[in-house]
Amino acid sequence: MALVVSGANEVFNAQGYTQAAWWNRIPFTAWMLMGLIAIACNLLMGYGEHRTTTFLFVLPLIISTSMFLVADIDSPRSGIIRVEPHNLLAQCQSMRAT
Repeated sequence: MALVVSGANEVFNAQGYTQAAWWNRIPFTAWMLMGLIAIACNLLMGYGEHRTTTFLFVLPLIISTSMFLVADIDSPRSGIIRVEPHNLLAQCQSMRAT
């Protein structure tokens, strides 16, 4: 009986963690701040560079990649990075088997 209660408790905890991840998203103001920082960095980089070089595309590429990854991690059910809930799937399969 203790093993069943422990397993059910694990499932409820995992569900709570998943729900908390959905509720605790990155706020809109944080996105605005990241955008302003990215724009300011690119403007300062372009202003400081007086000659034409191929280096100018590196900073916008790095900033856009990092913002893309933050946005992708912030949306757990869509995007490129997907984390499967292996513990919940295994629990579901073990419950069907019994």
